[in-house]
Parts: sequence; structure tokens; C-alpha cells
Amino acid sequence: MIILLLLLIGIVIIGYLIAKPHWREYKRDNIRALPFKKEWRKIIQQRMPYFQQMPTDLQLQLKQHIQVFIAEKNFIGCNGIKINDEIKITIAAQACLLLLNRKTDYYPKLKTILVYPSAFIKEQNQRSADGTQSTTKIALAGESWNFGKIVLSWEDSVHGAQLPNDGHNVVIHEFAHQLDQENGTANGAPILGKDQTYQCWSAIFSQQFEILRKQAAAGRPSIFDYYGATEPAEFFAVVSEVFFEKSKEFSIEHPALYRQLTHYYKVNPIHW
Repeated sequence: MIILLLLLIGIVIIGYLIAKPHWREYKRDNIRALPFKKEWRKIIQQRMPYFQQMPTDLQLQLKQHIQVFIAEKNFIGCNGIKINDEIKITIAAQACLLLLNRKTDYYPKLKTILVYPSAFIKEQNQRSADGTQSTTKIALAGESWNFGKIVLSWEDSVHGAQLPNDGHNVVIHEFAHQLDQENGTANGAPILGKDQTYQCWSAIFSQQFEILRKQAAAGRPSIFDYYGATEPAEFFAVVSEVFFEKSKEFSIEHPALYRQLTHYYKVNPIHW
């Protein structure tokens, strides 16, 4: 009797695991089929000036992704900020830029987005060469955690959206980290599509990362923020910002790296 019961429980569990992804996609299809609220569209038009320049099919995709994203993610206001549709739509629209034209599970590890009014303070432990430990406080505009959370400054999120050509966007940066973290700890090598190889990705990214490190050390100008030279994970996030915001300049100065990102993100922002 016990064996039969265990067998039935096993069948139920297996059936649940098989059915769960299909049920999730069924719910997402229903959400994507809903009319996009006029109030939400006004927020996008106000907060994201380049939305009107995007091809119509990408605009539709973006709106559908926003609907699913908002339905599945939990927004929490910090330091007195109250979450409203303007905050949700502005952040979701930028985050979903990274999901266009490809199969997506909508940042599966991410559950919660913490929003601060402006840059937030984080304590960081440091160890000196002689072994002495100290704690310093640093101001951050965003942070991506591997266990289901992203922290964002609302002020910087708005600024990044309204200046789409400066190569700096904290939302794109932190959500690129989330993509990188889908297969473990962020290391600059997200899950690639079937048309890409990790060998080619690694060769090109490693070469460009070293170039940026040398530029940063020598103080030579680059379209990439020097912060991208700190480690491969930050390099991927930084070049993702520039890919969406300074695509033409990026494609001219770093064509091989740009091609890797067009294959990965399945879009070419030059045509926006």
C-alpha cells in the first residue's frame, strides 16, 4: 500500500513538473492578448522618447512583454517612495528591451524589484594589503542580486530612459546582469542562442575587455565606461548599455563585438 501511495505521489509530482511550464505560458499568452492600457502607453511615450522610433512589431512585442513583466514581478518602494504605474512601466519598458525577438522566460530568477528615490547607500567591507579590514559606504544607482532581487534608483532609472543616446542606462545594466546570472554567477557569458558559440564569444569579449582595461589604465577615451574594465561581468553589462544607446558608434568602433551582441539580443538598434 505504501509503495502504491509513493508511486501515485511520484506520478502527481512528475505530472505537475511537466504541466507547470505549459500552464505558465498559457497564462502569459492570455496576459499578452490583453489590450495595452492607454495610460501605460502615455507613460512610455513620456519616459522613453525612442519608443516611437522603434519598428511597429518591436513596439507591440515590448508592450506585451511589459504586461507579463508587471504581472509577474513584485515592486517594493524603499525610503518613502510609493510604487505606481509610472514607476512600474518606466522600469519594465527598459528591462524588456533586452527580451525582444527571442524566446524568453522573463528573468526567471528575478522576483522582486526594490526602488529607492535616488542613489542608495551600501556598506562594503574591504581588506588592505596588511590584512586590516575596514567598512566604507558607497552610493549606488543599481544592483543585481543572484537570489531574486534587483535594486534601482528611481531618479537614475528615469534619467537613463530620457537620455537614450549617452550610453548610460542603469536599468539595462542591471538587467543584463540578470541575464548573465541565469546560468549561475555573473561572469560575462550569458546563455547563448544556437547560432552562437562560447568559443567565439569568449575570444571576442576577452580581447575587447583587455583593450578597455588598457584604455582605463592609460586614461585613453572609450565609448565604454571604465567601470566595464573591472571584471567580465561588468564589461558585459556596460557594453549592453552602449549597444542599445550608442549603436552606430559602437558598430563602427567595435564591429566584431557589436555583431556578437546583435546575435545575442536579436535586434539591431541602428535601425531604430
